[in-house]
Amino acid sequence: MTDKVAEKENSKENDKILPVDIITEMKESYLAYAMSVITSRALPDVRDGLKPVHRRILFAMSELGLTASSRFRKSAAVVGDVLGKYHPHGDTAVYDSMVGMAQEFSYRYPFILGQGNFGSIDGDNAAAMRYTEAKMSKISAELMKDLEKETVDFRPNYDQTRKEPIVFPASVPALLLNGTLGIAVGMATNIPPHNLAEVLDATNHLIENEDASTEDLMQFIKGPDFPVGGIAYGSKDMLHAYSSGRGGVVCRGEAEIVEQKSGNFQIVITSIPFRVNKSNLIMAIAELVQEKKLEGIKGLRDESTKDIRVVIDLKSGAHPEKVLNYIYKNTQLESNFNFNMVALVEGVPQTLSLKSILALFIAHRKEVVKRRSIYDLRKAEEREHILLGLKKALDFIDKVIKTIRTSKDGPTAKLALMKEFKFSDLQAVAILEMKLQKLAGLERKLIEEELKERQQFIKEIKELLANPKKMLKVIATELSDSY
Repeated sequence: MTDKVAEKENSKENDKILPVDIITEMKESYLAYAMSVITSRALPDVRDGLKPVHRRILFAMSELGLTASSRFRKSAAVVGDVLGKYHPHGDTAVYDSMVGMAQEFSYRYPFILGQGNFGSIDGDNAAAMRYTEAKMSKISAELMKDLEKETVDFRPNYDQTRKEPIVFPASVPALLLNGTLGIAVGMATNIPPHNLAEVLDATNHLIENEDASTEDLMQFIKGPDFPVGGIAYGSKDMLHAYSSGRGGVVCRGEAEIVEQKSGNFQIVITSIPFRVNKSNLIMAIAELVQEKKLEGIKGLRDESTKDIRVVIDLKSGAHPEKVLNYIYKNTQLESNFNFNMVALVEGVPQTLSLKSILALFIAHRKEVVKRRSIYDLRKAEEREHILLGLKKALDFIDKVIKTIRTSKDGPTAKLALMKEFKFSDLQAVAILEMKLQKLAGLERKLIEEELKERQQFIKEIKELLANPKKMLKVIATELSDSY
């Protein structure tokens, strides 16, 4: 068969159309799409509480050196870096995620510090990315602490040109601190934010008492802690929600009744439920007044600055409690927060209880501390090995100098040292790089002291790796240091 005939036969084979059952194909394709949305976009990882886009934004900012102590940089530069290196999707999606992480009314503990217009609780959009600037907040550093010490696995990015972390080491339970909201295919997640001190106390309690129940943990975590304030009601409802991972809890904005000198009353709203648009709430109250459904109000104004302050002036003779209760009943000043605590556990979506979330976080920290300790041990043993070589060289310094001087070049000197004194390759290189000042008595003492410190450190690391209780104690101490 000639080459042309063979090529023609192969072409016919490639052009052959195979019949496929459309129902089977649709099922398989839709399932693949659904799992991609669930695992790669909409749901957070239980270990660091982040979705892939948030993790990539913070990692890119870390690589750019945009720490809390650095200067601000244009948001457009960050978005461009994220798109080019890790997240090849729309720039609007990346910037919107970045804006959310900088909004104090969206995140209880913002991961990003923003400079410029990053939107408002009234629903105003952020300025274009070319106008705003950003850098990471201090708590972001806690998420990436010890990332360089091989504490987590990395994977290739979308074009195989660099690597990105699968998850962050996360020294704090970020999933509970800021909560999350996500809608995937066939499932969703809605986790409220919580107070840092309460979450850390609960985590430490679970470390010390692994049999503690969700009810025990709720001695520390009383309920959600929303960034815009508000009060969650119903201890039984909250216990059910935290125990099962699902359930509705009534949330109310805070309002106080103030009597004026004239004898008339005002209702002053100082907080609103989470994710409620303040401007829409005021409009809803105004509409009730216009439609004559709510009587007794003569004035309504927004006096908010950084804090929420909506003032409702009441007419003479109006009953303030009655007016306030009507507002609670007919507007979003009282609304339900529906718990749906779904997160990825080893890549699989699961509905989790409060205890499960904290237990999985502790398991993650055990792995991180173990891997960090192994890394530190390896580095310490490498340094110990070099220090032992330097100490030995100083013991035979005259012979070492003579060996080096009689060698014609560096590689020959290295081989001669290895042959004459049984130095390793690393030790020989360190000796050749040793400065003459190391020959001084004081420098020799410093080498001996460092060697002693390294050997003590190696001993402590080995004890830590052999003792799970000590490892838990380290985790608890590091949690306390996060306050």
